[in-house]
Amino acid sequence: MLYDFLKRFAVRPLVRIFFRVDLQGINNVPGTGAAILASNHLSVSDSVFLPAMLDRPVIFLAKDEYFNGRGLKGRITAWFFRNINQLPMDRSGGQKSAASLASAKRALDEGKILGIYPEGTRSPDGRLYRAKLGVAILALESGAPVIPVAMIGTEKVQPIGQGLPHPGKIGIKIGEPLHFEHLAGKHGDPQALRACADEIRQAINALSGQSYVDVYAPRKAKK
Repeated sequence: MLYDFLKRFAVRPLVRIFFRVDLQGINNVPGTGAAILASNHLSVSDSVFLPAMLDRPVIFLAKDEYFNGRGLKGRITAWFFRNINQLPMDRSGGQKSAASLASAKRALDEGKILGIYPEGTRSPDGRLYRAKLGVAILALESGAPVIPVAMIGTEKVQPIGQGLPHPGKIGIKIGEPLHFEHLAGKHGDPQALRACADEIRQAINALSGQSYVDVYAPRKAKK
């Protein structure tokens, strides 16, 4: 499979050569079965660094703009994201967003690991923002454990607006799995979804140490 080839023989070696990665909590990722990696989001390269350091394939929900770019650069970007196991996530709401979540749910039903950014977009200023409900919907519908993740320093090696990351030190902290059996069957209850999303966000916050902003992150940050 092209994904495995790229990760093992291209992406992971390059990450290890050019970046000093402090990886903690790798044993919290299950060896088998479905799981949701819920991470903060500081840089485009988060979707490359985290999967590269794990043995199991990770299917990430990435914003659909990465798959719809025009020109040679847009086509190369779309090819790259498709071939590192990224699924396009439509963030406009309504049926399109529901369809994106449905494709993610199918991956979990197949026992795969799904990566998602609860904030829905990159942080524009390094702070942590309110979690959207998509991660809670997936957690309660699938019953999969949620593993909080903190990416640290990735905004320094690839700030918003920079095309490629430059060498530097980054951290990846993987927390203990969160289970939501107590909310089973409540994926249609807004209060239950908010409680679930907030608990996931709090776990990420405890790992990352970021300042928290109790609003949704603005989507129109510079690329």
